[in-house]
Amino acid sequence: MPAEQESPISASEAKSLFSDLENVPALLLAVSGGPDSIALMVLAARWRKALKSPLRKPELIVATVDHGLRSESKREAADVAKLAGTLGLTHRTLRWSGTKPKTGLPQAARLARYALLAGAARKAGAAHVLTAHTLDDQAETVLIRMSRGSGLTGLAAMARESSVPGSGTIKLVRPLLDVPKARLIATLRAEKITFADDPSNRDPRFTRARLRGLMPQLAKEGLDARRLALLGRRLKRADRAIENAVDRAHTELTADLGAPGAYDATGYARLPAEIALRLLGRAIGSLGDEGPVELGKLEALKEALDAAQMSGSKRFRRSLAGALVTLAKGEITVERAPPRKQASRAMSLTKRRQGAGKGRATPAKSR
Repeated sequence: MPAEQESPISASEAKSLFSDLENVPALLLAVSGGPDSIALMVLAARWRKALKSPLRKPELIVATVDHGLRSESKREAADVAKLAGTLGLTHRTLRWSGTKPKTGLPQAARLARYALLAGAARKAGAAHVLTAHTLDDQAETVLIRMSRGSGLTGLAAMARESSVPGSGTIKLVRPLLDVPKARLIATLRAEKITFADDPSNRDPRFTRARLRGLMPQLAKEGLDARRLALLGRRLKRADRAIENAVDRAHTELTADLGAPGAYDATGYARLPAEIALRLLGRAIGSLGDEGPVELGKLEALKEALDAAQMSGSKRFRRSLAGALVTLAKGEITVERAPPRKQASRAMSLTKRRQGAGKGRATPAKSR
């Protein structure tokens, strides 16, 4: 690794990392106690202290989520609180209570963490939650999504700013997304600041840990974290361009039809495949009632629709993710799918049973 990728973060670099957050009233920092998040806290505190603006400086609130999964977590939260105090920052420990799932633990813990952080942000009057995702995390995310067969949008990986999952209006900011982890560790060592080591980061039961173990071998072949993150940025750039093209296609194909889920079939057939696929996916996602559309299933539906158009079929009707897609009379229509027959039959049977029971005497219970 080049020397500049292992050097501490300078004061001027720290300023640039947080410069777009200077005028917000409060920031919630998610700090677990590991090197990345401890560095986030130290750099943010250094940045705030150096601000010379006459405006009110942002309040920094540190939050540590204790998932209760390791015996050391309570002590680590206390260590973060102590360091936050020395930096002049307020600290809060957030605990994930309740029964923990036996499968899908990383995902469940992630969702619980974001829910707790969003709640703490609201209480503190902060509209931004800062996390310590690094260049290395970005590279690992690209690899994970590649392994799962993600499309272009998924491979674009993490953005510097998004929304905290499930929070609505709380923004999630990743100021360290372009910073290698090695530089954060170097920053802490230069300041003689200690940090926790979470063994779950190396636990081979978890996908991210297994892929993390492959990174040194991939780097020898030239596929290091910086290259993978660069791939993610380039794909994001392409993804935005395609989304703009989908916006235009939606406007053009619905202009004369007046319905958000109705498209001119001839114009749709002329679209580039990726534009047509996304246009169809958008309509299903917004008009259906089963949430995000699985890419593989969407591709299969589009192939069937394309085949119907090429064969000159006058009628095509398929459902996906709670939406009904119909090809008829020169139009492709996407609308909310009717209730499934089994559900309708079950409801009808229940109603008949309830009707049959009216007026009957309730039998005495056996004793």
